[in-house]
Amino acid sequence: MGLDTTIAKLHGRQVWDSRGRPTVEVDLWLSDGSLGRGVAPAGASRGSAEAVDLRDGGSALGGFGVRNALSLLNGEIAKNLQGKHFTNQAELDQELIELDGTPNKSRLGGNSLIATSLAFAQAQAAHQQQPLWQSLCTSTPAHLPLPEIQLFGGGAHAAGRIDIQDFMLIAVGAQTFGEALEWTAEVYRTAGELLRESGLLAGVADEGGWWPQFSSNEEALEWSVRAIEAAGFKPGQDLAISLDVAASEFGQSGSYRLSRDQRVLNRVEMLELLKNWLKHYPIISLEDPLAEDDDWKAVIPALGSSVQVIGDDLLVTNASRVQQAATHQSCNALLVKPNQAGTLTETKAALDAAHAAGWQAVVSARSGETEDVAIVHLAVGWGAAQLKVGSFSRSERMAKWNEALRIGEALGSTQLPPKDWFPWHQQNV
Repeated sequence: MGLDTTIAKLHGRQVWDSRGRPTVEVDLWLSDGSLGRGVAPAGASRGSAEAVDLRDGGSALGGFGVRNALSLLNGEIAKNLQGKHFTNQAELDQELIELDGTPNKSRLGGNSLIATSLAFAQAQAAHQQQPLWQSLCTSTPAHLPLPEIQLFGGGAHAAGRIDIQDFMLIAVGAQTFGEALEWTAEVYRTAGELLRESGLLAGVADEGGWWPQFSSNEEALEWSVRAIEAAGFKPGQDLAISLDVAASEFGQSGSYRLSRDQRVLNRVEMLELLKNWLKHYPIISLEDPLAEDDDWKAVIPALGSSVQVIGDDLLVTNASRVQQAATHQSCNALLVKPNQAGTLTETKAALDAAHAAGWQAVVSARSGETEDVAIVHLAVGWGAAQLKVGSFSRSERMAKWNEALRIGEALGSTQLPPKDWFPWHQQNV
């Protein structure tokens, strides 16, 4: 089938994300009638160099309105794209980049651009009569990514109840995607029951994880292990712990203020704290262990090479930043967030740079999400090792886990990536 990717029509609308804030959705039609739809998510903790969401400001909707972005989508962007023929995703995305003309997508908005980029990818897949993951897939066999699922929410996702942003579970002993979900579901349910019984449950955080009233950050680690054991699993052998430290939220210029612990640490002390946690708890992955403005060259020498060290705020899904970090051996994995980059082409370039460095990639949703499931298709189609979309509750999260199960049926296998893809596989976690 020929690929007629002339854009016939583009329409942007306001929809609502999981926080009840407005965001932009784009419908894009090709000349043969193929329709693609893209939605822009939004993050709470953001790297300083990521693509900028275009918001209205002012008092209405807390300043999060998107009327200006919609005006540009249905005006300037639509006018420039309609009637043009693009032979591939890269051509369309380059057009958007040049049309915006700023290094951080601030004129037209990273939210406008990523929604348009996603819509075009979906329209191409529809034209080929394929799901998005299949239209993107360039290698075989395709596989499902290993899920990374939030148990407790903190930081910017839970009003700073605890300083560390995410306490997550990785089912390292599971053989299939479905088994990983079932094991995590048991631990998630058990943790909620234990917190209720103890009077420590404050609610549910932005991404669906439990919102606990812990007295310290380390208490969340103790409760993570307790929940794994109470659910009938072995910590480290069946399920291990992953932390999104999100250190940029409480650290600056090498100083880290842990409000819950009433401590201020320097870089060496912060890394020593994490090293001590690695020693005493089955932690296999750390995301943003230092603030983005700190010296990350100290991380792996301090923590060891067997733990996965993921760059998020440091790298902001940017290929050149990944290459620089690889040169300095600052981390060994990349968090992939399409809206940080602003286009799918730039997102894929960052992922490719990570793979070229011998790293694995974790494709990630944002804390402000919608029911859109494109992120799962990107993870499968691009061969990412891991997928992080939040917790095991709230429909905007569950829609994505459920979509992965459907893709697994289409693949004929829900097998997870080989264990030796991961830096922790050589240690007895």
